[in-house]
Order: sequence, then structure tokens, then C-alpha cells
Amino acid sequence: MAAAVTLAARGVPVTLFESAQVPGGRARRIVSQGIELDNGQHILIGAYGELYRLLRTVGVPDNALLRVPLEIRYAREFSFRRLSLPGALGLLGGLFTARGIAFKERLAAVRFIVRLRRSGFQLSHDVTVSALLSNAGQSGRIGHFLWRPLCVSALNTPPELASANVFLAVLRDTLGGEAEASDLLLPRVDLSALFPEPAARFVKQHGGEVRLRETIRNLADLRSSYASVIVAVGPHQLRALLAEAPQYSYQPIYTCYLQYAEDVRLPFPMIGMADGLVQWVFDRGRLMGEHGRLACVISAQGDHQQLSLEEVAARCHRELASAFSGIGSPQWSRVIAEKRATVSASPGAKKMPQFDGVLFAGDYTDRQYPPTLEAAVRSGVRAALKIAQ
Repeated sequence: MAAAVTLAARGVPVTLFESAQVPGGRARRIVSQGIELDNGQHILIGAYGELYRLLRTVGVPDNALLRVPLEIRYAREFSFRRLSLPGALGLLGGLFTARGIAFKERLAAVRFIVRLRRSGFQLSHDVTVSALLSNAGQSGRIGHFLWRPLCVSALNTPPELASANVFLAVLRDTLGGEAEASDLLLPRVDLSALFPEPAARFVKQHGGEVRLRETIRNLADLRSSYASVIVAVGPHQLRALLAEAPQYSYQPIYTCYLQYAEDVRLPFPMIGMADGLVQWVFDRGRLMGEHGRLACVISAQGDHQQLSLEEVAARCHRELASAFSGIGSPQWSRVIAEKRATVSASPGAKKMPQFDGVLFAGDYTDRQYPPTLEAAVRSGVRAALKIAQ
């Protein structure tokens, strides 16, 4: 959709083929047993400049996102909030005043960030995030409550496997940037309404065509019919198009929706859960008016992959009931398991597919950024600009 919008805005006629009945890929609305849900609970950050530029291009209103200064709260023990100070002072002040960790660890975290800023947030030799944190003395409670959860959330890869340089690129653009870059932006509309649907309307209004429920199986035939082709499918779908598609390893994302009584509310729209299956829980009532509906997110590989979806839902409820008193029993639950949600963001893991005369887009094609919505948008814009030049 990012590629199509970029070309349409430049007056280039495009035809978009989408095998599903709705566009959007991993970020779209689905219907599960008659209930409309997002196929995942995405977190956006202020550094997603290309995504926000395209949202404005296609006419998405500002109130479609709830912007809050970076604040990480846990159900127990730890909280961190970037202070309203200019530049790096806001981050450093937030680390100094973080609750739930000893002053010695807070001071060490400040020194860690200062060293990263001096190095340009880049290592000459890539290592895993776990090795980075261990070498920097950041494996204690600060690692448990802040660095490791940030790694898993941003890279969807366990710190033991994740690329430190990819993680540092995220820290550079968020915690190392201006205060607004680290803001959390939480969708207040479903993911289809946030970008894919207004993007499709924009393409049509600018002379393009959007063909849903139409699968492409032969790239050679497509190349003979169009001046240029951009392939923007998931990496696991490349084998249907390329005889020698690269091999990738994948990481899952599980989202568990639990509908409680309408008066059930969390004290903050997004709460961390550090010691069980659930990593983050979102209050969809506070965000989207879906009162009493909580969304639990479990990113990256883990023991939960051995459980049935019903067992995952039961575990999520037990952890919520333990953390938040008086929550009651859920009226219903749905678990959406994206088993190949992203490629593993490990050192040297990204490989570019090749096919003569074809450009490729997707979060897995961005060599510097983790598999996020911003990486997907950047890749689409980059491919489109090569055509429009």
C-alpha cells in the first residue's frame, strides 16, 4: 500500500493485486466468529516518520492515534517515564527517576546510553542483544524490565538471538532522538481504517486500480504486462513466486483478546507484564471504546507455542486476574497466532530476494530496521521511488 500510494501521488497509474479480501497484510481487520478484531495489537512510536507522512497523505485524521509521552508501566514493581526535558535530558532524567530499580542500576543505565550516543548507536562487530547487555552491565532488573522487553517488542526476537545493531538503530531513533520520537502512538481505530482502506481509496482517486481476491502465481507473465513490478508479499510466500527464494527463520506473535464486563478498565492504556506469558496488555476500551476488552500480546518464540489456543487464553486470563484484582471471568476470548509474523532479527539474517526486472518490498527487506510497520512502509516507498525516478 505504501508503494502504491507513493506512485499514485506522483501521477503513476498503478494496479494493486491483493490475494486476500482486504488489504493490509499483517496490519488489518479480520472477523473471528462474527467479531471484528485486529489481526494483531501494534505499537507505533514517534520515530515512524514515513508511516505518519503517508497517513497524512491519504487523509487519516490526527485523532486516529493516541499520542502519549514514552511511559512504561508494569502491573507491579517498575515504571519508567521520559521526562519533559529537551533532547537526551528527558531520557537520562527518566532513567535517573525510574521506580523499581536501585540507584546504582539507574546510574549504570545512564552511562550505558551516554556510551551508545558517543558510538553513534552502532557496533563495529554485531553481537546479540543479550551479549550487548551483559558486556554493558545491563542484565539486572533494568534489563529485565526495560531493555529486554524493548528488544522483544521492537525486534520480535528473543535477546539471545536478536541483532544488537538492529536494536541500537531503534534506540537511536527513539530514546536517542528528540522527545517526540519516543512517544507512544496507540491506534484508536482498527488497523484497516488506520491506513490500508484510506490508502486504497487514495490510489483509486488517483487513477489506480485495486484488485482484491486476486492471486499472482507467475511473475514472468506479470512482467510482460506491466512496465514495472513490485512484489510485496510475506517472505514465506516467496516460494510460490520464486524458484530459489531465500530461506528465512521466523518469529511468532500471539494476540489474545479477552472480553470482560464493560466496567473493567486498566489504570493505563498499555501495561507491562514481566514475569509470565503475557508481555503487554492493552485496554481496548480506553483506546477504541471496546469497553471491557483487553488485548494481551506475546511476542517472539517461547513455551507458549506448545500450548493450544484455548490453553493460551486460559493462561492469559490467570495472569491478568493475578495482576488486577476484581477483573472477573471473561465472557469470551480469541487468540490470533501469527506463527510466521516476522523474520528473526538476528545478526546477518536478512537476505534480499532476486528476480530480473522486479523490485521487492516488505519489512524483511530493510537491512537496518527491525520488522515493523515503519520498515514495511520505508521499503514500499523506496521501491516506488526507484520506479518514479
